[in-house]
Amino acid sequence: MKFRHLGSSGLKISEITYGNWLTHGSQVENDAAVACVHAALDVGITTFDTADAYANTAAETVLGRALKGRRRESLEILTKVYFPTGPGGPNDTGLSRKHITESIDGSLRRLGTDHVDVYQAHRYDYATPLEETMQAFADVVRQGKALYIGVSEWTPEQLRAGAELARRLGFQLVSNQPEYSALWRVVEAEVIPVSQELGIGQVVFSPIAQGVLTGKYLPGGELPAGSRATDTKGGADMIRRWLQDDVLTRVQALKPVAAELDLTIAQLSIAWVLQNEGVSAAIIGASRPEQVTANARASGVVIPPALMQRIDDALGDVVERDPARTAERSPTARLT
Repeated sequence: MKFRHLGSSGLKISEITYGNWLTHGSQVENDAAVACVHAALDVGITTFDTADAYANTAAETVLGRALKGRRRESLEILTKVYFPTGPGGPNDTGLSRKHITESIDGSLRRLGTDHVDVYQAHRYDYATPLEETMQAFADVVRQGKALYIGVSEWTPEQLRAGAELARRLGFQLVSNQPEYSALWRVVEAEVIPVSQELGIGQVVFSPIAQGVLTGKYLPGGELPAGSRATDTKGGADMIRRWLQDDVLTRVQALKPVAAELDLTIAQLSIAWVLQNEGVSAAIIGASRPEQVTANARASGVVIPPALMQRIDDALGDVVERDPARTAERSPTARLT
């Protein structure tokens, strides 16, 4: 397993990071979820990403149990705050001082630790003054409850404003967590360049596009039994946008490229996002331990420029590149 600095900070994280967004506490039984975490540890993954909103706090609990007994200093634990948790009261959401202050304590309790390595704003909160949010994060850092602060799916303008306030308050924004894959490249034109200027590293999610970049979904074919596309607990909704025959046909064209590197399409796709120097880590999820073991093999892979061009040629015009789509990810009104 290779390690990279998180942005311009001194913190190193495993370039393959394990995340439990759509699995732990909801789609995968707890024993299987724990086995996946242990498989991640076995292949050298030390960085684990979760959020309080995943399975309405249950995912943090499962991750905490899976990591219990491990040397805390050898782990990097990332979690997030913003989306509704608990019974959905008026202050159970957003980035107000109240919600951040209460949420960090809940996350630490569920994770079984006295601090997280990176505490992330899960989205931008248009309903709270940015000054209030950043002051609350500064207090979390000063209290030792988080070592670093990050964000997720912020626009370039939001990143600039947040980074400036953080600097004034005596801390640094070190990470942004956007969706990024060979099919979804909306952060390339603006978000990544601005982040590099500000010293912010990308910890990207969905590098295999919810499973489409495994190649197991065939154009005109039946959906594989037990796949995310057949999951009624949320997975099917997330992957639906990619299940178009033109996209699936293009993805199949990646097979010979992957074969030249002795990789699967999934491994190639994870390695692809890691070729971008603005990316600090790629988050993988899993429902089975063997998926973790296989996808971790993407660490350290170098894709030659000629093959990078062949990937671009293979995917062609099904790639989404519009930088304006980042702004679509943050609700302009608070969710309840």
